[in-house]
Amino acid sequence: MQQNKSINNPIDKPARVRVVSLLPNVCDHDRLIEQIAALAAKGAGGYVCFSTVHMVMESYDNPEYGAKVNGADLIVTDGMPLVWMQKLQGAKSASRVRANDLMISLCEFAEKNNLSVGFYGGRQEVIDAIIERAAKETPKLKIAYAYSPPFRPLSEAEDLEITAEINRAAPAILFMGLGCPKQENWMAAHKNKTKAVMLGVGASFDFYAGNVKESPEWMGKLGLEWLYRLTQEPKRLWRRYLVLNPRFVWQAFLQLSGLKKFDR
Repeated sequence: MQQNKSINNPIDKPARVRVVSLLPNVCDHDRLIEQIAALAAKGAGGYVCFSTVHMVMESYDNPEYGAKVNGADLIVTDGMPLVWMQKLQGAKSASRVRANDLMISLCEFAEKNNLSVGFYGGRQEVIDAIIERAAKETPKLKIAYAYSPPFRPLSEAEDLEITAEINRAAPAILFMGLGCPKQENWMAAHKNKTKAVMLGVGASFDFYAGNVKESPEWMGKLGLEWLYRLTQEPKRLWRRYLVLNPRFVWQAFLQLSGLKKFDR
C-alpha cells in the first residue's frame, strides 16, 4: 500500500450488509486504514463505530441509539458473529477487524504520514500507559491530545471546554475509549463540532495499556472472545454475554430465515 495514496485519492466506502439492527460495512483491514486516512484528509470530521453483538442488541433495544451508530461514516465488524452473518448473506470477502489491531495500525500509519492523533477516555493511569507504550513503539507519532474525562455526565460548560481543547489541539484522528454506548452517543453529538475523525475503540484502551488481557487469537476466530472476556470480568460483563448473546442468536435466525424483516 502506498502511504499517501489514500490521503490524496479518497476511495469509495465499502458496502454495508445488515446484521439485525445495524448496517456494518464489509471490512478489510488495509482498506479501512485508507478510508479513515481519506476522511482525515478532508478535515471535516466524522466517526467510526466498531460493531459487536453487544452493540447490535443495544441498537435493537434502543432505535435512537441504533440510528446514531448507523449514521457513522464507517461501521467496522469487530465481532465474528457479525462477519458470519454477512458471509451468509453473500458477502464472501467480509472479515473481522479488531478495534485494537486497527488502532495500532493507524498509529503506525499516522507516524509515517505525519498525522497527529488523540486519546479521549479511560482512567488517567490508562492514558499514561498508552502514551508510554506509544513513545516506545511509535516514537515519532505526534500525540496532540490525551485526556481522561470525569466518570460522570459533563456539564454543558465542561463539554464546551473539552470540545474547544480538542479543536485547539487538532488531532487528525481521535481515539475514543468511553465504552459502548457512551462513546457512540458522544461521537454522534460532536460530529459537527470537531474536525477530528473519531473512532470508538472502547476496551482497546485497556488492551493497549496492558491492564486487560486480550483473548487468544484462536478463540477470536471461533467467535469465543466473549467467553474469554467473561472469565476476566464476570461481574461487569455477565449480562452483556449471557443475556444479550442468546437474544442475538434468535434475532439473527429470524433475519436469515426471512421470518422477520429488519428495516430500521
